[in-house]
Amino acid sequence: MSDDNTNDLPPKDPAPLDPVATVILDQLAALPADKSAAPDDIARAYAEIRRKPSDGRDLYKRYRRAVKEQAIFLARIGRIEITRRGEPVDPDDFKGVWRMRLKR
Repeated sequence: MSDDNTNDLPPKDPAPLDPVATVILDQLAALPADKSAAPDDIARAYAEIRRKPSDGRDLYKRYRRAVKEQAIFLARIGRIEITRRGEPVDPDDFKGVWRMRLKR
């Protein structure tokens, strides 16, 4: 008989999501099932959460890169789809105008 109790351990919780990734998922979940969101819409929503009285109206532009990086991450793990012209694209190989939606 062995003292190895590895089967008795609870499953490990996944790492918590980045706050930007959480906002992406929340915003997409609030949309009708057949709708998608533009990255700037998500950046604006995140900027409003982070806004301070002294921030200008273009605060959302500061978060565009973070939104794209987190969208790529979420697409790679299968939580969302990145789309162009309504069709899913490879998250590692896309450019131009894109949108995102929850995975169908």
